[in-house]
Amino acid sequence: MSRRQSAPAAVRWTAYIGVAIVFAIACAFLSHWQLSKNADRTAQLAIIDENYNAAPVALDELLSPGDTLPAGLKWRQVRMTGTYLTDQQLLVRNRVHEGTAAYEIIVPLRLADGRIFLVNRGWEPPGNRQSTPDTVSDAPTGQVAVVVRLVPGEKLPASGPNAPQGQVPSVNLPLIADKIGGADGAALEQGAYGELVSEDPAPATMPQAFEVPSADPGPYLSYGIQWIMFAVMGFVFIWYVIRSERRARREAAEDAAAVAALAASDPEAAAALQAETSARRIREKRAARRDRDSEDEDALLDNASH
Repeated sequence: MSRRQSAPAAVRWTAYIGVAIVFAIACAFLSHWQLSKNADRTAQLAIIDENYNAAPVALDELLSPGDTLPAGLKWRQVRMTGTYLTDQQLLVRNRVHEGTAAYEIIVPLRLADGRIFLVNRGWEPPGNRQSTPDTVSDAPTGQVAVVVRLVPGEKLPASGPNAPQGQVPSVNLPLIADKIGGADGAALEQGAYGELVSEDPAPATMPQAFEVPSADPGPYLSYGIQWIMFAVMGFVFIWYVIRSERRARREAAEDAAAVAALAASDPEAAAALQAETSARRIREKRAARRDRDSEDEDALLDNASH
């Protein structure tokens, strides 16, 4: 067979391989994205495992005045002694707890050295007749010993800083400092805040306690592996298509050679062989089409049964 005759198949196969390469690159990008998310989640779980139940230490041992909380210290427990600024209490709106858009209660705590540290005392569900809680447990008055878990401040939501009076849209420490205002707002530590663990003396009523962080690693690793498998399957599929085409071309060439050889001695037999060959190819195509239709029907039935 001449180069000119084989060119269309070669061009077609090159296009097939090109599509497989582009598909593999896309799969590699998506796999890397999922595996990166898995690495991030694994690091988060390691921090939770190491820090969440660690013994409390003094705040100054982990966070100096004005410092930003290092990522590796998230969830560490610290103890502080101070007085709540109960008149500066705020509600953080739209916090998801137990499937509801709950409210979290944040109160500044004035420490003995004059610094002010924000404490998130817990959460309350929406009220029966309004979105805000029916009751909000008051922070204890006077000097109180507090244990909290350190967490970093949050960004403002895309909707911006607007919220009803006495509320904030997130635990954004600069925004909360502005809300407090004056010298107290200027003294607010903006490197971290704390989620309440305990208060001593304990008040008669407390907000709902925070849930333990999820230990679910997520589906990222399995998704990353699946994208790698999809890339490999793309090349396998192209190999199968090219192999099938080559086999069909080879069989057609063999049939044509057999018909040509027979035509020299018995034209009628050659014509009969040609007709038989054509009929066989038609039957094979119909059988392949029926197999595909049957597979499609099975897939539809499987989907309908789930």
